[in-house]
Amino acid sequence: MTSSTSLPPFYYLDNFQRALDWIAQRYSDLLSDAEQSFIHQFPTLPQQSRALLVRMVMRKAGVFRSSKLRYVEITCTELAAESLIDAGLITRNPSLTVEQLFAVLRKPEIANVFCLSSSEKLKKKNELLEELRREFTEARSLTQWCTTIDECIYEVNVTSLCERLRLLFFGNISQNWSEFVLSDIGIYRYEQVEFSSLSRGFSSRQDIDDYLHLHRCRERLPDCGGRQYLNEILTDISTGAYENSWLERRRNKLLFRIAQQYERWGELQSALDIYRNCTYPGARWRAIRVVEKSGEPGTAFAMGEIALNEPESEAEHQALLRMLPRLMRKLGHRKAVQIKGHAIDEFSLTLPYPELSISVEHAVQLHLSDDDVSVFYVENALINSLFGLLCWPAVFAALPGAFFHPFHQGPADLHSPDFFQRRREIFETCFSELDNGYYQETIIATFHAKLGIQSPFVFWGVLDEALLKMALHCIPSTHLKKYFERILLDISSNRSGLPDLIQFWPQEKRYRMVEVKGPGDRLQDNQLRWITYCMDHAMPVSVCYVQWEEQCLKKMA
Repeated sequence: MTSSTSLPPFYYLDNFQRALDWIAQRYSDLLSDAEQSFIHQFPTLPQQSRALLVRMVMRKAGVFRSSKLRYVEITCTELAAESLIDAGLITRNPSLTVEQLFAVLRKPEIANVFCLSSSEKLKKKNELLEELRREFTEARSLTQWCTTIDECIYEVNVTSLCERLRLLFFGNISQNWSEFVLSDIGIYRYEQVEFSSLSRGFSSRQDIDDYLHLHRCRERLPDCGGRQYLNEILTDISTGAYENSWLERRRNKLLFRIAQQYERWGELQSALDIYRNCTYPGARWRAIRVVEKSGEPGTAFAMGEIALNEPESEAEHQALLRMLPRLMRKLGHRKAVQIKGHAIDEFSLTLPYPELSISVEHAVQLHLSDDDVSVFYVENALINSLFGLLCWPAVFAALPGAFFHPFHQGPADLHSPDFFQRRREIFETCFSELDNGYYQETIIATFHAKLGIQSPFVFWGVLDEALLKMALHCIPSTHLKKYFERILLDISSNRSGLPDLIQFWPQEKRYRMVEVKGPGDRLQDNQLRWITYCMDHAMPVSVCYVQWEEQCLKKMA
């Protein structure tokens, strides 16, 4: 592992250039003239000028005070800035909006500029900005805003351009240039996947524009101030489906969130109009729910019966089974005969309130452990990790569109409907080891070979070899296969909801999953689905309900 102190002074500049070279090699046909020009121009600038620009680009603010641009490896910020100014990449002393002014000034300086009263000085910076932006609408130079501050202000002119290049490299906005650094210093390690010259996240310029447009719309949602504002966001979203399948999923997810907001506000017709034309998981069930809320139980019941015949997921099936009896009662229908499922195995514990600050799950773990029983608090970590270790070759198969930069935690199409189908043969090969007995050796070998490498399934912070060997010794391969099959059935939903604890009886080669519920807590839907699945396949699972002794004594008093 590399120490952060051993990194060369301009490591971040080398990483940025590495990204530009990667983009130029794979996306030359999608780059605009301005982006092509920047990629060609950047290496010709003096090293310290390039370093200063990258330092500025990596920070969120688009404007900077010269006093805030001091770096050991950049000997003279002002001199480094000159080449950037001449190249048109930054501007010295630009006109500043009041928002930009707030970004570069400290709160006491703002108080002096606007002659704030004592009560105004007590307000938060964002509150002051909201009040002042209505009054001060014109941009001004720093000297026009404030004559007492004598230093340069620099504005980056290529912020949007570099953001677009970052999107091209990572295929998303959530990852940033710090991924290089975290990898360099050994905090994150990534699987080495083979890349071809065609390994890229976008196939057209329109895809890039559509991604950024959806991102901007999504960014506006948290600040949504009312129906008119939400209507404006909705108007900006394309009504037609995107040809790019994963962009279309993003569009539908955004529409789903907007519909939820309308529903929360009681704007049921607006919510219903969106749900009916939305393919995001859960939209159909929400549409039925909104119809019920609108006072149309008959229509809702008819829609629910149709959906129940072909549910889109276990979650929808579960919600419909809960909803339809309620609708039948509203309609005065004869009560349907319900087929009872397995009775959930439950047990109760009354424990002393822990003196140490530990969770109820840890308290039960300690209580259930003894010389013959080992209990681990694993929640979703163990079963997912066993799956990830056995199926590592399938998860990290270098298929087209799955990996297109060196910092993937997992394949880009992990949540795509065809994720399993594209890798069916590889998964079947992995699963065959559960039948022929080689799976234990493979899982342990992968654990050692891939230790610490990022994975969407493996929880390295929870695993150790002793836990793995205990699990492989006590959990039958037939049970592991059932767990893994359900994860693959719906990865986004079924990676969570697994029971909190697992008990092992090594001498008997058996185990039990235990979901722990503290006082007043109840089973969540995804937990109930996992418990039902385990019971359907005779896999041992129980629910433990905990009461504290002190609470019981108070009730008895």
